[in-house]
Amino acid sequence: MTVFSSLPLSPAVLANLQQLGYLEMTPIQAASLPVALAGKDLIAQAQTGSGKTAAFALAMLAKLNPRWFAVQALVLCPTRELADQVTGEIRRLARAEENIKVVTLCGGVALRGQRASLEHGAHVVVGTPGRVMDHLARGYLTLEGLNTLVLDEADRMLDMGFFDDIATVARQCPANRQTLLFSATYPEGIEKLARQFMHEPQRVEVASSKSEGQIAQRFFEVTRSNRLQAVGQLLRHFRPVSTLAFCNTKQQCKDLVTLLQTEGFHALALFGELEQRERDLVLAQFANRSCSVLVATDVASRGLDIDQLEAVINVDTTPDPEVHVHRIGRTGRAGASGLALTLASLQDMGSVGKIEQYQKQPSTWYPLDQLAPTSNAPLLPPMVTLQILGGRKEKIRPGDVLGALTSTEGGVAYTREQIGKIQVTEFCTFVAVTRDVAEAACAKLNNGKVKGKSVRARTLP
Repeated sequence: MTVFSSLPLSPAVLANLQQLGYLEMTPIQAASLPVALAGKDLIAQAQTGSGKTAAFALAMLAKLNPRWFAVQALVLCPTRELADQVTGEIRRLARAEENIKVVTLCGGVALRGQRASLEHGAHVVVGTPGRVMDHLARGYLTLEGLNTLVLDEADRMLDMGFFDDIATVARQCPANRQTLLFSATYPEGIEKLARQFMHEPQRVEVASSKSEGQIAQRFFEVTRSNRLQAVGQLLRHFRPVSTLAFCNTKQQCKDLVTLLQTEGFHALALFGELEQRERDLVLAQFANRSCSVLVATDVASRGLDIDQLEAVINVDTTPDPEVHVHRIGRTGRAGASGLALTLASLQDMGSVGKIEQYQKQPSTWYPLDQLAPTSNAPLLPPMVTLQILGGRKEKIRPGDVLGALTSTEGGVAYTREQIGKIQVTEFCTFVAVTRDVAEAACAKLNNGKVKGKSVRARTLP
């Protein structure tokens, strides 16, 4: 059985899952939840986007005592973006229980506010290893009441050099806790973690559920001198609304974005040294479909879960075939078709060979010089992002912004179809609107009220 009602979950949790549209378990949920709910340690291997967050969150929430304000569960993630996504998902799944408090502890935000959140009492902490260690070292966070430790995307945390940090945190958790480890791949470091910090873990592995037909893979031969120009050729020919372009280095990211912007594309870069506020701006615009191309390194993009991603371009071929599969797996989700375009020079053929071996299929090559623009119109993103000053600190919720834009007060009432994704962060709120109404919608927000208060809004370039 793959229905959630076959699991030992409370009627309130099952009703909430139905409300959220969770009708059947995904393969990783069906494989891991019975083990996790039985209280056993678990190593689960599955790709991003397979429903693993719900797999560990439901097991973790089943053990929580809402009336006891102590940190009972800790989720370690490689990046702030993933931590934010996990926090949001846990909150949605916890709606069946009254007053489950989830706190996110990541860098880029002042310690003071996070400390205050912990002092008010928290049941679940989601965070990056470095910031969690900071709070432990200062005594702001204590783990004596912990019963579940989750390591999410453990392979990426190891890639980023977090083994010692994970070990430091794990040693401060009670010995009798349950440990749930989720990973897309199974490098040696996972075995080492399991030996040191897990108790007779059961291992489940779920192959990627993508059918080969969902992602159309195409390879194009390039030289060092025409690699970056080739990206513009691909975009003008295929005209994807939303593209994630992977480079192996930060400098390559910067060079490509400069070139694409010069050629009139709406392109932004995501790499390691960006300040958190800049990252939030970039990610909000891309998730809102108001930026056509996001150029990123693998580490910076980890944890991104973007809906409706039409294309992935491997600007640089990765020498790691598992990373290649992970990159292209960002497109073609939820039954949609996707395009995976890889640029490779003669020097990259060794890496291409490894990818072919790993995927057990030959690569299909297409001539770059036969790619012609399929339209003379510029490739414009369909949405524009408006940024409102004020966020969770001002208790703004997505419904408040939607209400302000759809109300008849102050002129035009916009329809739900003209309004896209609404994302509330700590200090500001992002809302996507269709390109044709962007300026007028921004004026409506500036002249009206959100949650009964005047706000300042601007359109992001």
